[in-house]
Amino acid sequence: MTDDLDDLIRRTDPDRWLSSRFIGDAQARADVIAIYAYDHELARAPKVASNPLLGEIRLTWWGEVLDEVFEGRAVRRHPTAQALAEVVRRRGLPREPLAAMIDARYRELDATPMTEAEALEWARDTGGRAAELAVRILDPAQDPDQAVAAGAAWALLRKGLTVQGTVEARAGARRLSAAAFPAVAHAAFAIRPARSDLARRVRLIWAVARGRL
Repeated sequence: MTDDLDDLIRRTDPDRWLSSRFIGDAQARADVIAIYAYDHELARAPKVASNPLLGEIRLTWWGEVLDEVFEGRAVRRHPTAQALAEVVRRRGLPREPLAAMIDARYRELDATPMTEAEALEWARDTGGRAAELAVRILDPAQDPDQAVAAGAAWALLRKGLTVQGTVEARAGARRLSAAAFPAVAHAAFAIRPARSDLARRVRLIWAVARGRL
């Protein structure tokens, strides 16, 4: 299951997959990949649903998964749901950021373009929350809020929206330990785009080596 999720993120989320290669501990890397897989499943809901109601049903399904996880009940047999349950148990992750990631995806069911403020809120509650959870896994002694702005900047880039908050993103990233930095390393692409695969790899290595975006 771990290998399957890793392959999923490698194919669908290459930026964060590359960042995860700088996580030395195999279990921590797998746990972070599980968070990215959860985010991937939530992101799919508005995209694959033929109408908003079906999108809501998919997101409600994931809300029920969180109920099962945090109420100690048997979790439905879905690879990402099972992996998420294990990570929450192993790392003692809180429910609030995971639930916020679901809530943010409801906005995507509305075809009305997001305002600048809405886009930033959406980004903080998607990529930002995923980065926060990754920090909680990689270095629990760190303040996970320092990762939110960087994760949000990357989410805006990925969505094709105007990237905001780069000063805050860089400042927060500099406060993270070397162990926690891979949680935000992919935000380097939002600060300074790299076009080719080689350029992206070099950009990421340079960011991790310096601990700066």
